[in-house]
Amino acid sequence: MNAAIPREATHVAATAESVTWGFFDAVTKPTVTVSSGSEVVIDTISGDEPNLPDDPKFELLPEHREILKGLTQGPGPHLLTGPVAVEGLKAGGVLQVEILDVQLRQNWGYNVIVPLLGTLPDDFPNFVLHHLPIDRDAGIVTLPWGGRLATAPFFGVMGVAPPPNWRRITTTIPRAHGGNMDNKELVPGTTVYLPAFCDGGLFSVGDGHAVQGDGEVCITAVETALSGRFRLTARDDMSLAMPRAETPTHYITMGFDEDLDDAVKQALRDMIRWIGEIRGLSAADAYTLCSLAADLRVTQTVNVAKGIHCMLPKGVLVQS
Repeated sequence: MNAAIPREATHVAATAESVTWGFFDAVTKPTVTVSSGSEVVIDTISGDEPNLPDDPKFELLPEHREILKGLTQGPGPHLLTGPVAVEGLKAGGVLQVEILDVQLRQNWGYNVIVPLLGTLPDDFPNFVLHHLPIDRDAGIVTLPWGGRLATAPFFGVMGVAPPPNWRRITTTIPRAHGGNMDNKELVPGTTVYLPAFCDGGLFSVGDGHAVQGDGEVCITAVETALSGRFRLTARDDMSLAMPRAETPTHYITMGFDEDLDDAVKQALRDMIRWIGEIRGLSAADAYTLCSLAADLRVTQTVNVAKGIHCMLPKGVLVQS
C-alpha cells in the first residue's frame, strides 16, 4: 500500500493533464504552483504500451493506459509528472529538492535490452523484455533466473525546465537542468540542488526505478511506478551551473558528457569549488583533499551524455 499523503502536502496525481512524455520545455504550463518550503507528493508511471504486462498477477495502474492514449510522445521515452512551479524562485536561483519519501506503486517492474543501445550496443542483437515481480512489503525484486535483489527505489529523472532558448529537449540526455541523471544516491534523506533557468523552476519527476546498479549498463533498471514526497524550496542565496546533492554523510557533484573523461572533470571541478565554498580551502588544497578522500563513481553509461558523480564524506571537512 502507498503511504498516506500528509494533509499539508499538495498531491499531484499522474493524469493525462499532469504527465508529459519525453521532453522538458520551459513553455510547459505548471500543473500546480506551491509556496516555497511546501511539501508535494508526486505520483508517476513508467512504460509505453509494448512494455506493459498481460499477466493478471501484475497490477496495472488504472490510469496508465488512459494517460498513454491522451499523450503524444516527444523526443524521449520518459513519462514525467509535473511540472510544479515554486513561488519566489527566479531564474538564476536554485531549487532545493528534499527527498522525503519514495514509495513503490505497483507489484512489478520491467527491464529491456534494446539492440544498438546500452553500454555494449553491438553485443546483444536481440530485443529482450522481462517483467519482474516486486514484493513491496518485503522490498524484494525477483529476477528471471530466480535471484533476488533488495529494492532501493529512486527517480531516474528529476529536473527543472531547461533554459528557454534550448526550446524542447529530450528527456534522454542529462544536462545542467538535471533530468535523466539516473543517480541511485538520490534516495530519501538526500537533498538535490538544481539551477533554475526560468521563474518557478518547473520541477518534474519520472523514470521510477525499483533498483539500479551504477552504470545502468543494459539501458534500463527495474523500471516501475513510484510516488515521491518532496519539500521544494526556492534559494536565492545560491548560484549553480550544474546539479549538486547532499546526503546525511556526503556531498555529491555531477558531470555529464559523451566522454567519461570530460564528465569526470566537470564533477571534480565542481567538488573543488564546493569545498572552497564550505571550508575556504584553496583550489590546490581542495584538489589534494579530493585525491585523498573523494570517490568518483560512474553514474550511468547509456544516456548519450554519460554520468560521473563525485562523493566527498562530510566528516573530512569538519575542523578539529
